[in-house]
Amino acid sequence: MSSSFSLINETAEKLPFIDFTGIKKAVLGQDYSLNLIIALPESLKKLNTIYRDKEEATDILSFPLSETEGEIYICPEEARKEAVKFGRTYENFLAFLFIHGCVHLKGYDHGKEMEKEEEKIRMIFGI
Repeated sequence: MSSSFSLINETAEKLPFIDFTGIKKAVLGQDYSLNLIIALPESLKKLNTIYRDKEEATDILSFPLSETEGEIYICPEEARKEAVKFGRTYENFLAFLFIHGCVHLKGYDHGKEMEKEEEKIRMIFGI
């Protein structure tokens, strides 16, 4: 089975260095294929409206496509706002969001078990 990681930046945003590939492998494994889409607020709003019935932009959405494939959408503009609320730097919060999305794709729902899994990965990557 082949795996891949693709980063698609649909914005003019220059991203900070984050070990997306390492995080993906640590959470989802070598054989998982993942697309990370860095998107504009309008895109996240549209997806959030369609899939979650919430007519607003959000910082992250993750979509499992199969047991071994998924997509994560992150909106830098929304992430910047949320980073401030959580007392994190923008770079740190982007990595935090990516871990959160990967853990969702692994099958976890919000709660203590998910938080434990996220914390384990954050410790590995110093996030």
